[in-house]
Order: sequence, then structure tokens, then C-alpha cells
Amino acid sequence: MEDQPDVQLDLVIGQTAGIVAAYVSNNHVQVGELPALIAATHAALVGLGWPTVPAEPEVEKPSAAQIRKSVTDEGLISFIDGKSYKTLKRHLTGHGLDPRAYRQRYGLPADYPMVAPAYAAQRSALARSIGLGRKAAVDVEPEPKAPAEPAKPRGRPKKAATA
Repeated sequence: MEDQPDVQLDLVIGQTAGIVAAYVSNNHVQVGELPALIAATHAALVGLGWPTVPAEPEVEKPSAAQIRKSVTDEGLISFIDGKSYKTLKRHLTGHGLDPRAYRQRYGLPADYPMVAPAYAAQRSALARSIGLGRKAAVDVEPEPKAPAEPAKPRGRPKKAATA
């Protein structure tokens, strides 16, 4: 059976020859520049096989106990840096994550909070105190009272009939 690297090397050499031949047929290249062109093309093709950005390391998923401990009344402890935050949304955005991706990355349940319980209760109490969340009160119109005096006729009085 053939070695995998040898097959790949032959493939890269063939691709290099094809690319250089196409380039030389359409562009004027000095004979002295040809080896440098071949070497640069070959190096570029070999470099394509290697990942330029290392894959993100697999993060350790927290245990159920760690997940429970990360939610305190006064804050949420981030699994990214271990600091406590009242709300994780801005912190996650700074690290290029959204709540769904954060939960998925660390294996958190879908109902994992993004806001500390005490902070949520404080905001909820504030909203209730200013009247948010209530339906608008319907103004009940008072029953119209009977007019105390008959309405004064408007306009000019009629002339009395003379006959």
C-alpha cells in the first residue's frame, strides 16, 4: 500500500507544475526567475494543507455541582474567567458569544439564567413600582346628572304672531 504523504507530495508537485505552466503561458517570465516561481508556488500549495488558525481547544464541561454553585443570589460566576457578574450578556458579547452559544459551549441547561436572581428581583420590583406590566385602568365615566336648569334657547327670540 502506498504511503499517504508520498501520494500527497506527488499531487502537490503535479498541481505546482500545472499552475506554473498556466502562469508562464500567459505572462513573460525570465528563465532565471522560473525556479523561484516554482518554489514559491510549491510552498504556497504545501502551506494550504496546514491549518492557519489552531482549532479552539475543547473546554472542560462543568459538573452539575459547579453549575449550581455558579448561580448565586448576588451574581453569576462566569465559566470563561471565573468572575461574578450581575448579568452575563455584555460579558459574553465581549468574548464573541451569545447566551445560546455559551450554554452550548459549557453544556449548561437551556434554562440557565443570564441575570442574577437578586438583580432580576430588584428590576422587577422597580418595574412594578412605576406601574409597568399592569393594564391601563379603564376610566369609568360618571352618570350624567339631569340638568338643573333647562337649557337657555340659543339664538334670536321668535317674533310673536299678530293676527
